[in-house]
Amino acid sequence: MARTKPETLAWLRRISGELATVTLGRLEDTLPWYADMPPGRRSAVGLVAQAGISSFIAWYDDPRATPWIAADVFGAAPRELLRSVSLQQTLQLIRVTVEVVEERVAGAGEDLREAILLYSREIAFAAADVYARAAEARGLWDARLEALVVDSILTGETDDELPSRIAALGWHGHGEVAVLVGTTPPSLDVDQLRRTARHMLADVLIGVQGKRLVLVIGRAEPRSEEAEDGSQPEALSFLEIAAGLEPGFGAGHLVLGHEVASLVDASRSARAALAGFAVARSWRHAPRPVSADDLLPERALAGDPLARTTLVERIYRPLMAHSPELATTLWSYLDSGRSLEATARELFVHPNTVRYRLKRVSDVIGWDATGARESLILQSALILGSISEQETRPHRRGL
Repeated sequence: MARTKPETLAWLRRISGELATVTLGRLEDTLPWYADMPPGRRSAVGLVAQAGISSFIAWYDDPRATPWIAADVFGAAPRELLRSVSLQQTLQLIRVTVEVVEERVAGAGEDLREAILLYSREIAFAAADVYARAAEARGLWDARLEALVVDSILTGETDDELPSRIAALGWHGHGEVAVLVGTTPPSLDVDQLRRTARHMLADVLIGVQGKRLVLVIGRAEPRSEEAEDGSQPEALSFLEIAAGLEPGFGAGHLVLGHEVASLVDASRSARAALAGFAVARSWRHAPRPVSADDLLPERALAGDPLARTTLVERIYRPLMAHSPELATTLWSYLDSGRSLEATARELFVHPNTVRYRLKRVSDVIGWDATGARESLILQSALILGSISEQETRPHRRGL
């Protein structure tokens, strides 16, 4: 004889404890991840299963209570649930619980079985909603934390908490880092930038400051798998990585700071990139992306002390220390409008001697004086170097 709904409800309430006990036993027998949990977390997950059974009985009594009953299931231990159990595992938990209830109420009527199926659908959607809201909240928190880290790097105001903040963001970079500065596109696709970086074995921290988009780029751990020929994939240069990320930026200049040893030193690369970005328009045919070191003359003219120091320390002083004769030849060559013959006449040497010395200059400092752009960099270095020598040379006091 079929039970009436009040009788079915009374019966379900009587066996709810039994259903909870059988469910917990089934979870331990069929789900390895549940059995391997520490007691505290296993208890929290068990509370969710028990809440699901109690909630089903309340829902069966009043199906219109779906919204709050579904949410109440995951209110039992929401933090523990989200920290210790993935969405996939939560759905496995729901399936086992529903199977136990179905087996126990088999033969109690089609309406009750149908109610179980409908409720399991509602609870599955509720689980997805809980995880989606948690992911959204975590995403907002991560975005704020990432913005804070990038801002600290840009301002150079780092503290002891920076490494822990970086670790909390799941930073996969290791070793060298460089900072890339450009314009923010009308529609910024952060996920696409991250996917592109991962494809090039890099990781990025992304910061948006109004119309300015800043990327802190680090090399990710190399892939463990080898190519078909047994070789490891070759790491890209930071300029190549920047070129791959270029489509994610808006129109305008794109400047890459110099490479530094680690993320905690990234503020030095950021200063160079920001200074280069501020003067990039002064180079009419600047490539995109362009290295901040290729904008050293413009940066020095704009008053960037880092650019002035770089030009002197990397060009003028190494050249003078190696051979003052090479420095004199370079200066004469640049002053004569890059004319080999005019330089040879001034120095009373053969043009081939000038050509040989210029090649030696390139070998020593890495810049080629015969190129129009590089000659500007070298001439700026010579001027700034001579000024610095005059400033540091001791003045003779009058008698």
